[in-house]
Amino acid sequence: MKIHRTTPILRIFDEAKAREFYVDFLGFKVDWDHRFEPGLPLYLQVSRDGCILNLSEHHGDCCPGSAMRIEVDGIDELHAELTVKQYPYARPTLDDTPWGTRDMSVTDPFGNRLTFTTAIST
Repeated sequence: MKIHRTTPILRIFDEAKAREFYVDFLGFKVDWDHRFEPGLPLYLQVSRDGCILNLSEHHGDCCPGSAMRIEVDGIDELHAELTVKQYPYARPTLDDTPWGTRDMSVTDPFGNRLTFTTAIST
């Protein structure tokens, strides 16, 4: 038996805001999107490197306000990349935690919190 990677589903309410945050700001790419027919809720997948997220407008898929931790290499570089974009709705900071990680949290327009984290070298 083998358990594989997790693909979280995050609730979104506005396609344009979701693309602005996940694609333009965080640098994810859209892998695919789906609607059962025009005018129905959107379901899409975005990814960056090994991180895959599903974003859904469907009310039954998940609740807004989720939180997740995403392991990264080069968190300082990611922070610099996001800072230079001057996204008006998020100014992430780096925090060294008592449990030995350096974290950077951002909240999407729908209340979902993504914490990017890396272990601090000792």
